[in-house]
Amino acid sequence: MADGYHVPVLLTEVLAALAPERGGVFFDGTLGGGGHAEAMLLAGATRVIGVDRDPEALEQARARLAEYGDRVTLTPGNFADVAESLAAQLAGALLDLGVSSRQIDAEVRGFSFRPGVVLDMRMGGRGRTAADLLNSLGEKELADIFYAYGEERRSRRLAGEVVRRRREQPFRTSDDLVAAMQRGLGGHVSMQDKARIFQAMRIAVNDELDALERALPALRELLVEDGVLVVIAYHSLEDRRVKEAFREWSSECICPPQLPVCRCRGRALGKTLTKRVVVPSEEEIQTNPRARSARLRAWRKAA
Repeated sequence: MADGYHVPVLLTEVLAALAPERGGVFFDGTLGGGGHAEAMLLAGATRVIGVDRDPEALEQARARLAEYGDRVTLTPGNFADVAESLAAQLAGALLDLGVSSRQIDAEVRGFSFRPGVVLDMRMGGRGRTAADLLNSLGEKELADIFYAYGEERRSRRLAGEVVRRRREQPFRTSDDLVAAMQRGLGGHVSMQDKARIFQAMRIAVNDELDALERALPALRELLVEDGVLVVIAYHSLEDRRVKEAFREWSSECICPPQLPVCRCRGRALGKTLTKRVVVPSEEEIQTNPRARSARLRAWRKAA
């Protein structure tokens, strides 16, 4: 199932939760190279709707899935936009969040903090780049991004350093942002520090958390009875939102504690299938190190 574009993460666990052998229409909102989608089709899915905002990913998936003909529908765009406008009834849906290996490795895409990489980070090649945001947003807006999306306690110091530096020279490459971090955060900047701040910029560029928050309820409504939604997250900000959404949907009452009488829906919308978050095995991590941070959760809609 592996390919040169993207190794499908937690593939066995995804198939176990979605059970595509039941047949029906399945939604892959983060298609990538088509690894998960192909596995669903091979397992018995009647049809797969695949979505990706990356034109290169769609072309790769189109070639890979060509033999399945009209059992596959490929759509360019943001998975939240597509989910909110989709009319199909879904037996299952998958969101494998984050950035593909191909995007990380392609320096022109600007996701890496390797030296000399242009600060782009756009998943679909449209809209403002990371450099655009660093060069135009106000100090408070930048601090909010570093704090909310990068969980950086020294966010104000870093934002101030970014604003100071761009007065002298606009931000263009990864070296510019790393240099601002070294000065703004004080002293040695670890790989983890770089990963958090670059992650924060990527999330801001692509509106990733907003897309996730919109997509979750939209996909829930599209599921048929006993339909399953699976989400693979790669950092705590995404995983927390998925966990909280599944917990709320699985609760019979969501009224505030101070209300003496239940006034909400009074029934659970479904059931969380993963009592604990599912993580890759050591064997999978050895084969695909980038799967290390993957966290899978699954939810089934009530009959």
